[in-house]
Amino acid sequence: MSAITRFPIVSSSALCRLSQIVAAKNNLILNHLPTLSTVIPMPPKRSIQTSAIRYDIDSAAKYIGAGAATVGVAGAGAGIGTVFGSLVVGYARNPSLKQQLFSYAILGFALSEAMGLFCLMMAFMLLFAF
Repeated sequence: MSAITRFPIVSSSALCRLSQIVAAKNNLILNHLPTLSTVIPMPPKRSIQTSAIRYDIDSAAKYIGAGAATVGVAGAGAGIGTVFGSLVVGYARNPSLKQQLFSYAILGFALSEAMGLFCLMMAFMLLFAF
């Protein structure tokens, strides 16, 4: 309680005048500071330009991406070979499960072929859609 009584009570008009003086001094200081554009010169703005070299680089990137996407088709072919190879081995071990093994093999074939078609679709999209 004694800390509060140490400070004199100041009227609101005195506070107003004090804030005006502080604002005026801040304006004087800020007006004399250099702006960012005078310290660091900005280069002139240019519009985006495309050239023949840029087009060639984009075309090369499309062909490289399409070639990388078609690698998945080879993986699908290997997957199909593995599925039907396992079907032959399973049928040789237990001929009574022929129908059930064949349905699993067709499901594996469909999933493997779908992944290959997705890779091929991505290759064609890279070549012709972008």
